[in-house]
Amino acid sequence: MTMHEFTVQDMTCGHCVATITEAVKALDPDGRCEIDLAARRVKVASALSADRVAAAISKAGFTPVRAGA
Repeated sequence: MTMHEFTVQDMTCGHCVATITEAVKALDPDGRCEIDLAARRVKVASALSADRVAAAISKAGFTPVRAGA
């Protein structure tokens, strides 16, 4: 598994956290999300590529930006 990190500025509440987690889990049931709502940071440990993780987050209605990008 690889750790992918994103900033998601439009993630504002616990429901957003749950929605992002569900979106990632739908593509990779073994994936692990670590979300810091206050910092608007999403870390995903997954076998999926960063692009696929970002696409899942985008499809859920959010705007992920790769950390360091």
